Amino acid sequence: MKLTIASLLVGTAAAFTPSSFMGQSGVAHRTAAASTSSLDMKYKVAVVGGGPSGACAAEIFAQEKNIDTVLFERKMDNAKPCGGAIPLCMIGEFDIPESTVDRKVRRMKLISPTNVEVDIGDTLQPNEYIGMCRREVLDGYLRERAISFGAQPVQGLVTRIDVPEGHASNEEQYTLHYQEYTEGSSAGTPKDMKVDYIVGADGANSRVAKAMDAGEYNFAIAFQERIKISEEKMAFYEEMAEMYVGDDVSPDFYGWVFPKYDHVGVGTGTVVNRPAIKQYQKAIRDRAGDKIAGGKIIKVEAHPIPEHYRPRRVQGRMALVGDAAGYVTKCSGEGIYFAAKSGRMAAEAIVKIMDGGKKLPTQADIEKTYLADYDKLYGPTYTVLDILQKVFYSNNGAREAFVELCNSKYVQQVTFDSYLYKRVQGNNPLDDIKLLGETIGCLIKGYSIAKPDQEFSNPVESQKRL
Repeated sequence: MKLTIASLLVGTAAAFTPSSFMGQSGVAHRTAAASTSSLDMKYKVAVVGGGPSGACAAEIFAQEKNIDTVLFERKMDNAKPCGGAIPLCMIGEFDIPESTVDRKVRRMKLISPTNVEVDIGDTLQPNEYIGMCRREVLDGYLRERAISFGAQPVQGLVTRIDVPEGHASNEEQYTLHYQEYTEGSSAGTPKDMKVDYIVGADGANSRVAKAMDAGEYNFAIAFQERIKISEEKMAFYEEMAEMYVGDDVSPDFYGWVFPKYDHVGVGTGTVVNRPAIKQYQKAIRDRAGDKIAGGKIIKVEAHPIPEHYRPRRVQGRMALVGDAAGYVTKCSGEGIYFAAKSGRMAAEAIVKIMDGGKKLPTQADIEKTYLADYDKLYGPTYTVLDILQKVFYSNNGAREAFVELCNSKYVQQVTFDSYLYKRVQGNNPLDDIKLLGETIGCLIKGYSIAKPDQEFSNPVESQKRL
């Protein structure tokens, strides 16, 4: 969803995690009667959820002529609450036109708890930027592209999934129950559909995850207001995004001001004190101060963000991708790229195993391909960003140190390279040793000048899981 300089420190972690690749025989193609046409022998794949993960999965499936692809989305013009930042590599990798990008951010301003400001961006090349998108625009483009390849769109809400016993070892179909919506009607029409494989791309409150008993995860609440400000004030955010840290805006995350097409997104998030989210939102508005003063709130948004992987991401012939699987990084809160990437990787693995529609993948097939490949690529990133969040977002002293560290051009270079290209570039062992010493020094200084964090307690609500 968002980014922060801390994600840049992920550098050296991007390339561990061994994986094994084991071939498994898929479930054999079901037998067709002599009078059945070849079209009737197609397997049907349902992609539940039409955001980046679902749309990118559906696009891959739709290009396989021996698979019928159905894409479920409850609201085709949905504007998902989201900071909307995407890395530069996503533009090329997913062939996304720059017209979907509202703003090209080339500068970031980091503001510490004591309002010390650090500007970053000097290490960027003229053609490098962080893309800021509105989700209704980006998601709509990806969804329409999947449909153009042949995915059948269904505007409907999946309410229940009947999972047959032994679905991991036989071909008995799943039954999706859903409410289909038509234009101009607020009431849905109950329908059902038989399918052979299900990809759950339906977000943090995933119905697919519940149907497959994927287990629970902890979650953050992100809150954002879209605020229309004057053209004069908007000029400041032409290529600028802001990130505020401090226990006043979040006890474990950060507050942001991100530029959009003709407004700014102002928001914050928290895991440990979700009941106080509106208090933190008021604080980020106050911290932004005159830069957004007089602005009109045009939309208020809130949504859950997963804090870690689901305990189970594949069960039988059901697989989770995107937020439903828990693919949002800590520290930065980034999810869009990982959603799209996981959707594409899962679909490519499934299509390859199906071998032209000859067989269905087994659970073991997908665990040894999609899951192993994804974890090898990105598992270390999630781990390191989790550690960084615990170190730098835990108290005001650490937050002061974090902002001061971002003065380092080396930190900025590693951060932007890691975020923009999802790979580590130009790491220097001597600079890494120097950075360690600077980190210790900044932490000592930060703790000496920071004010104590405010205490809070919510022992009941904090145990809630999705």
